Amino acid sequence: MGTPEFAVEPLKKLVEGGYIVVAVVTMPDKPAGRGMKLKYSAVKEYALDQNLPVLQPEKLKDPEFLEALKSYRADLQIVVAFRMLPEVVWVMPSMGTFNLHASLLPQYRGAAPINWAVINGEKETGVTTFFLQQDIDTGDILLQDKIEIAPDECVGSVHDRLMELGGEMVVRTVDAILEGSVKACPQEMVIAKDTDLKKAPKLFKDNTRIDWNSDCEKIHNFIRGLSPFPTAWSELNDTKNEKYSVKIFEADYELISHDKVLGTLVTDGKKELKVAVNDGFIVLKRFQLAGRKALNTDEFLRGFPRILDFFFV
Repeated sequence: MGTPEFAVEPLKKLVEGGYIVVAVVTMPDKPAGRGMKLKYSAVKEYALDQNLPVLQPEKLKDPEFLEALKSYRADLQIVVAFRMLPEVVWVMPSMGTFNLHASLLPQYRGAAPINWAVINGEKETGVTTFFLQQDIDTGDILLQDKIEIAPDECVGSVHDRLMELGGEMVVRTVDAILEGSVKACPQEMVIAKDTDLKKAPKLFKDNTRIDWNSDCEKIHNFIRGLSPFPTAWSELNDTKNEKYSVKIFEADYELISHDKVLGTLVTDGKKELKVAVNDGFIVLKRFQLAGRKALNTDEFLRGFPRILDFFFV
């Protein structure tokens, strides 16, 4: 059970490993693009290519879906980046239902764990498999594995490495369940006293906007934690109230004292464009004005000579 690209790798590993995948469950097709044509999920595309039966329920408690799912008589259900399942679904298989989550649970329960780990400046993250229970991302842990996060690494790179690691972990988890060697550990057992559990809520426009009142490192982490998707953004204004929404894909920072107003732009007019913040400057590397293509700083400055009339808010 899964939908995005992240869920394809575990499915692929199972198929290529000779495991019997009796069916795939994914989201219904959605209209996308200029022509609003129905678009298949990444999981559905792979499943069809492998001639696997595909179920796409609108509602997970729909009697017809439940009957169809039951007819496959699955021993085990595996969930990767899907939806919250009702109990009637996850209790169905004799061996249970387990989930692959892209964090080191119990940290970063929620919809966007990879993004929030990078946004919060974590030095490491990982993947966890756990048996499902009623509350989301709280089930007993089966296996975990870690990777390091480089100081300048964007979330896209972390995602791809976790996707590969997750595919391997799903196979290891299946083997351990089949062999009876897995020992499920309640998450409460690994929560140290006074530990602050960090959450990973879904990303929307209002929580992906850059706060220029923050410090350099936090803004830098925020930008790389949202690049390349869904992308950190801000608004570029001028004194005549001309406005542009701007997505920022890549940036660096300089720690230095200055007397500039927050959001003020500083440039050499050729290759460098910096934004004043509390403890220094955010150095913009690659960004995109609404309605235009993404550009490196030098490309942008050649076509936007009025840049010093603007400031970020």
